[in-house]
Amino acid sequence: MLALVVCAVVIVWDLAHRGLPTPMARAVMPLVAADFSQPPQRKGQGSIPMPYNTPAAHSSSLLALPASHADALMAFWFAGTRESAPDIGIVASSFERNLQRWRPARFVVNRFGLGQDLGFGVRRLGNPVAWMDAQGRMHLFVVATGLGGWAASRIVQLRQSQAGQSLDELSFEVERVLPLSWWWNTSFLVRAAPLPLQDGGMLLPVYFELGLKYPVSLRFDASGGFKGMVRMSDRKRILQPTVLMQTETTWLALMRDQNPQGHIAVAQTQDGGAHWQDLPDLALVNPDASVAAMALAPRQLWLVHNSSVQSRNVLDLSQSQDGQSWQSMQRLAQGKGTDEFSYPAMAWADDSLWVSYTDQRQRISWQRFAWPKP
Repeated sequence: MLALVVCAVVIVWDLAHRGLPTPMARAVMPLVAADFSQPPQRKGQGSIPMPYNTPAAHSSSLLALPASHADALMAFWFAGTRESAPDIGIVASSFERNLQRWRPARFVVNRFGLGQDLGFGVRRLGNPVAWMDAQGRMHLFVVATGLGGWAASRIVQLRQSQAGQSLDELSFEVERVLPLSWWWNTSFLVRAAPLPLQDGGMLLPVYFELGLKYPVSLRFDASGGFKGMVRMSDRKRILQPTVLMQTETTWLALMRDQNPQGHIAVAQTQDGGAHWQDLPDLALVNPDASVAAMALAPRQLWLVHNSSVQSRNVLDLSQSQDGQSWQSMQRLAQGKGTDEFSYPAMAWADDSLWVSYTDQRQRISWQRFAWPKP
């Protein structure tokens, strides 16, 4: 009887803290004014500056900044001696509008300060994802582990402190560990950019990774308050979803698939995230690698993906009108053998599509594309 009571208490506590399944939402429909009948034109490329004496970098996230800001966009990634090293921290840089260059990078989150704020030790950090709420405050969602590997991770939500908006003043404070499971909220990770919603909130795609691997969508209100979660697929070996809007309420989730066939997995919602259904894989091959996607206008869907089933040494930019049939538009990077260009991110800022990605696990590279005005 005591065991039943304890189980009931745990279940009630879990449901109360995780939030209810989310109702239908409406996404913000982008309306980029560009002549998409023309191929994209590369307007710039290079590597984002790294902090001094920092040899490893991975998993970038891009955040477009308001037109009134001195910088066009902010980039976040994790960096240090190597992935999972004790000195790994979250790094930020921003692109100056005036001088058209990236500012020197600096660490904005480290595991020691984060562990002190959380009240428990943090062994490693990874996969930052940035979002700006309706009040103009940056939120940073990061993967943090204690004992064990990435499968023992929690997602920590950080919010910009009251310091200034410039990169030199940027700092974050802990908002919460996202309440995603009764098992100490472990085994959930974040990777891809959120989908902005018309109510000022957003949908954040995350994934579960402990034996089974499956995608989950999280709902947040306009101030960053957590509202609930919905599983996005019944499949058991897919992860790192990126959400791609087709209409205000019809969205695709494109996902990394660990099956040996080497294709991009797909799920769809037709009721604004309330329910999801699995669809057949895309014809695009993929080497068990993360992808990034975003809509720029109705029937203007763009995808950055590794396009070789054998390795991550080829990275492409592709376009689709329906989310099912894709055409390669630009080769972003190509190497040989064990060369790696991976974990892409995308953002629209200053009339341009910006792409960042991991380059050889040593740096974050970027490219900028624009189209003629209609």
